[in-house]
Amino acid sequence: MSSFTISSAAHLAKAAYPAQKQSPSAAEQSFSSMLGEMLKNVNDSQRASNQATEQLVTGKTTDLHQVMIAAEKASLTLQTTLEIRNKVVEAYQEVMRTQL
Repeated sequence: MSSFTISSAAHLAKAAYPAQKQSPSAAEQSFSSMLGEMLKNVNDSQRASNQATEQLVTGKTTDLHQVMIAAEKASLTLQTTLEIRNKVVEAYQEVMRTQL
């Protein structure tokens, strides 16, 4: 089960502040791949939560704690992703308001 973790946040910080200069196309590719990886992690955590819930409902597992942990991880990764999206949109809007 994968989720937005500290390492994902480190990748985000690394993309925001690269150690060396990158060409615009390389930076775009790096950001795109990092974003795709983060969204895949969110999707994986949602699937794991759904699978754990399904196993609980069908009686294949009785460990409610693990199901609740999986659900909370999925919820937190989704909330974090939404907050990141909101900050990116807010930054974009701020740049668009900037007068040249």
